[in-house]
Amino acid sequence: MKLAARKRIIVSVTNDLVSDNRVHKTCSTLADMGFNVLLAGRKLHHSPKLTPRSYSTRRFKLLFNKGPLFYACYNFRLFWILIFRKFDLLLANDLDTLPANYLAAKIKKKPLVYDSHEYFTEVPELVNRTTVQRIWEGLEKQLVPKVNAAYTVCDSIARIYTEKYGVDFRVVRNVPAKQNFNPGDDNTSENHEKIILYQGAVNIGRGLEQAILAMKYLQGAKLLIAGDGDIITELQQLTEREGLQNKVQFLGRLPIDELAQLTPQAHLGLSIEEDLGLNYRYALPNKLFDYIRARVPVLVTDLPEMATLVKHYQIGETIHALEPKLLAEKMEEMLENQAKQAEWKQNLETAARELNWENEKGILVKIFQPFL
Repeated sequence: MKLAARKRIIVSVTNDLVSDNRVHKTCSTLADMGFNVLLAGRKLHHSPKLTPRSYSTRRFKLLFNKGPLFYACYNFRLFWILIFRKFDLLLANDLDTLPANYLAAKIKKKPLVYDSHEYFTEVPELVNRTTVQRIWEGLEKQLVPKVNAAYTVCDSIARIYTEKYGVDFRVVRNVPAKQNFNPGDDNTSENHEKIILYQGAVNIGRGLEQAILAMKYLQGAKLLIAGDGDIITELQQLTEREGLQNKVQFLGRLPIDELAQLTPQAHLGLSIEEDLGLNYRYALPNKLFDYIRARVPVLVTDLPEMATLVKHYQIGETIHALEPKLLAEKMEEMLENQAKQAEWKQNLETAARELNWENEKGILVKIFQPFL
């Protein structure tokens, strides 16, 4: 008896697939469910080789890497890839992949699922660019109501999208996979400095300028920035101008496995997004859950989703103002308060047991099960 062929799903993103934990977990789960998964993204000139995965990947080069021509070129290229490949289902990650996915799904009469990693039209890069923002809002208004299923990263954004478009957005949080945790004997740096870690995208509104300037007022600690993004050069120049090269270290964008080894070495994890538009206001970023998995106490801005999580589990502190001197005082207080450190570490054990992909992926399975 001939076995039925596995359903083919093509998943698309605009990044180079190297460090997108959310998409990697999603594709791995879909493969475990029995889907034949192809993840498509772009290849940059500096993109490292991908490690072996349980699903197929395809990366393509583009003539443009930013701005309107990038988005047009990406969607044109993706559309033709989708048109000439067989698939049973498409998964579009974020609004910038949705045009090509929608057209291909419509032409081939196949279902389309949408994963909104953020409140795309309210990202800081668009908030003060009214014309560009309206173009993306127009696309969102036209396309999102036509998807077959949708999910996003937190309750606040899910409520907004459901109310705006009448689509039932489910919530699949950016929690990491469970892993055995070995704290080690000592996670201080070679110079016995305590490690403050920021990991993730290096873009505007992440509080990184303030964190760097705060290091002027902080002794016995070092700030590690693991990531890359639009303002990396500006931050490196700021560090040099302020003479903080010995206190701030830029590690670049690390592969998923290397980052997982780095995070537990930190004494404090930062997620200090500024309130620049609704996307950041309702942010519940990957890095926050990665800190939790690594049992690293966290300092977050007092924004609804992050503050609620941190206060619920009692795993760190919140801060309202990001003035560098006040930020330095808060970080120093957290690093030096041994009683609080012990309490946070204990609470992090509980949080890590609950906030992991093994618990969260059941929601994803329910979303995709009807398409198998």
